[in-house]
Amino acid sequence: MEYKERKRVLFFGLPWTFTKYMVTEDLITIDEGILKKVENDCYMYKVQDVTLNNSLLERIFGLGTVVCHTGDTTHPKLELVHIKNAREIKDYILVASEQARMKRRTMNMLDIGAGDDFDLPDDR
Repeated sequence: MEYKERKRVLFFGLPWTFTKYMVTEDLITIDEGILKKVENDCYMYKVQDVTLNNSLLERIFGLGTVVCHTGDTTHPKLELVHIKNAREIKDYILVASEQARMKRRTMNMLDIGAGDDFDLPDDR
């Protein structure tokens, strides 16, 4: 399964921007620009959490913003801004990222900093 979307202008939800998003089962790609093209990829197994944001105007025009919190060094917070079918894409990314982690046999660990410096009571 593959999703192709364009970043849209919030007013009327028209695709007048030069940003394209492509979500596949293995990869999320953001392609930006017209004169200077920038293409950024993130492997699906690096996606740790996904959030859907809908402002009032986005809801009026049937849009949403999907925020992917990733372990990627270049884009730790990957945003798919003002896209249609945002809830469907968010749900797809959640399922596909979990399947990609299982396929690669990886797991996400949360570093809470407990091992850095904690005080033990002195038994003196």
